[in-house]
Amino acid sequence: MARLETITGKAISGEWGDDDRFGTGIPVLRTTNFTNDGVLNFTNVVTRTITKKNVSDKYLRSGDIIIEKSGGSDKQPVGRVVYYSGKPDTYLFNNFTGVLRVIDSSCWDSKYLFYALYANYLKGGTRKYQNQTTGLHNLKTDQYIKEFEVPEYSIQEQKQIAVILDKISRLIVLRKQQLAKLDELVKARFAELFGDPAGNPFGWPSRPLLEMGYCKNGLNFHTGDRGIKMHCLGVGDFRDNSVIDGTDHLPMISLNEAPPEESMLRDGDIVFVRSNGNKALVGRCLAVYPRETPTTYSGFCIRYRLTGVEVNTIYLLHILKTGFMREKMAGRGANIQNLNQQILAALDIPVPPMELQQQFAAFVEQAGQAKALIQKSLDRLETLKKSLMQEYFA
Repeated sequence: MARLETITGKAISGEWGDDDRFGTGIPVLRTTNFTNDGVLNFTNVVTRTITKKNVSDKYLRSGDIIIEKSGGSDKQPVGRVVYYSGKPDTYLFNNFTGVLRVIDSSCWDSKYLFYALYANYLKGGTRKYQNQTTGLHNLKTDQYIKEFEVPEYSIQEQKQIAVILDKISRLIVLRKQQLAKLDELVKARFAELFGDPAGNPFGWPSRPLLEMGYCKNGLNFHTGDRGIKMHCLGVGDFRDNSVIDGTDHLPMISLNEAPPEESMLRDGDIVFVRSNGNKALVGRCLAVYPRETPTTYSGFCIRYRLTGVEVNTIYLLHILKTGFMREKMAGRGANIQNLNQQILAALDIPVPPMELQQQFAAFVEQAGQAKALIQKSLDRLETLKKSLMQEYFA
């Protein structure tokens, strides 16, 4: 094992400078340009006016490893790393980050070193080196660099390890891109068949949402140990899902008494985030198909159930997820944001012919089947990557 300090020396400190008022400043990378996959996102790079002399050595070079010195949260520790493989003498990095630069490239491969640091971060290795301040977590960077140890391999073995992990990483990125493309394809198909619901360009008749079904708020359960256990859909289970097909993977709760039947989910129910401190989450919705699994939902959710056959659940779900409808469902409240039945009652839903709705639902099902296969491949690749990093950097 070799100490990181002997490989890179101390972290090079970043620069922030002043506001770029004339648009002639230097591009500066920030932690907002970090991704959790260890690569940089260049879509929102700021420019800054930096007049400090002798910053030439701070321009990023291909092979530099940028480490997060300040940031993170209770759920995401500080200390993320990203690998820079872009042009030299183009970007600087800000004062919330530092750069680790290999001193002797004949002994140490920078991409191998990046993966060692990345693997350590994923297993929580930076947590013990962070100080928490108001709103930010700070990394004890010097101490971390002094104490972190890197497994020693020959330079040829290091390069081979990096090649293997790079190949898997590229496949993971490809699978994620494929999933995103399928989502875009579904949105494009929706627009092709139904147009923008804000303008209803095809002139479909509209119906108020609560004339076609009804809502019920979730219950605030008192958990107990009486042995009544069931699955429960909560706000944390929404994420980016559109449809939950089977609910046996949801968290279990233990209750003293069984919920009333009206608080149990049925196939085709649509569930909204009703209340949350994060306004962006309020109104997020998904369709639930619990099948034979007894499942309820939390008090921070509201359930919608169709009472007729005018509207297909999948069509309705996707129109409720459009930006136009989400804006109408914007939560109310100064701190905790809330979605209520009065807001939902004001939603008018265009009702195209059922044949078109079913055509769209069939398309969504086909896309969902393709996504399931891609997601399965993605899960295997991510498991393989973690397993190999554990092997190489244990």
